[in-house]
Amino acid sequence: MRTTKIILGIGIVISLFGCAPSSQEMMKNEVMDSTSNAFISSSAAVENGKDTTHKFIRTADLKFKVKSVIKSTYNIEDITNRQGGFVTYTNLMSSIDNVTNISVSADSSLETTYYTVSNSITIRVPNTKLDTTLKEISKNIDYLDYRLIKADDVALQILSNNLTQKRSAKNEQRLTNAIDNRGKKLNETTVAEEVLLSKQEQADNAKVANLSLIDQINFSTINLSIYQRQTIKRELISNDKNIEEYKPSFGSNILDALKFGWDILAAFIVFLTKLWGLFLFGIVAYILYRKFGNKFKK
Repeated sequence: MRTTKIILGIGIVISLFGCAPSSQEMMKNEVMDSTSNAFISSSAAVENGKDTTHKFIRTADLKFKVKSVIKSTYNIEDITNRQGGFVTYTNLMSSIDNVTNISVSADSSLETTYYTVSNSITIRVPNTKLDTTLKEISKNIDYLDYRLIKADDVALQILSNNLTQKRSAKNEQRLTNAIDNRGKKLNETTVAEEVLLSKQEQADNAKVANLSLIDQINFSTINLSIYQRQTIKRELISNDKNIEEYKPSFGSNILDALKFGWDILAAFIVFLTKLWGLFLFGIVAYILYRKFGNKFKK
């Protein structure tokens, strides 16, 4: 009975250790978590619906390596569309890092091109979808170079623009009344009109600035710089160098001559082999002659 309990206890211990994840697996999981959604997300990317005082313009700048730039570009564009955003800029390109040429024959060379594919993307998504969009994009990350997320409060700037519009509207009304009532001389009227135009321009600029700020508040901007591992392309091309430089050397000529001579000898041996029947007939005839030739002479 006691032996049975001991065996049972040992079995339970082995089972626990066998089911428990190893330290390497735990480290691997931690590394995977470090490059997961939380790695590029931040509280600065989360909209707080209870905060009615501050007005934040949220932006994110990321640079990271991906497995395939083309596939990740399509994936990021699909994510943007699903989140109700749009792409404002994309620049997919291949940068040549190095090119080598190796002569393989008198008229051809092997060209090896080392290049890196990259893309610069600018997307805009609703501010309430910024955090979700970043988490979706993070699935494409193979290696993160950097992540920068900013939330700039522009509430006071909007207030300043609103006050500017109000002041300009009051001055505009006063100037309009002054021109209508006392602007009888041409010079005075011209100066007053110019001042009025300047006030209207200030009000318009403040209004446009506010519209731009509101647009940036409602739609966050994400700037992405993605790239992949250096790629190699090999191609056999014609040799544009002087062919004289690639004429066979003396040693090469000797080897070619030996090969040509061997080819002739081999062909001759094959030819003789094809005449084996004739040789056999000659041998048989010779043997018969030696054996019966003297009898015929007598």
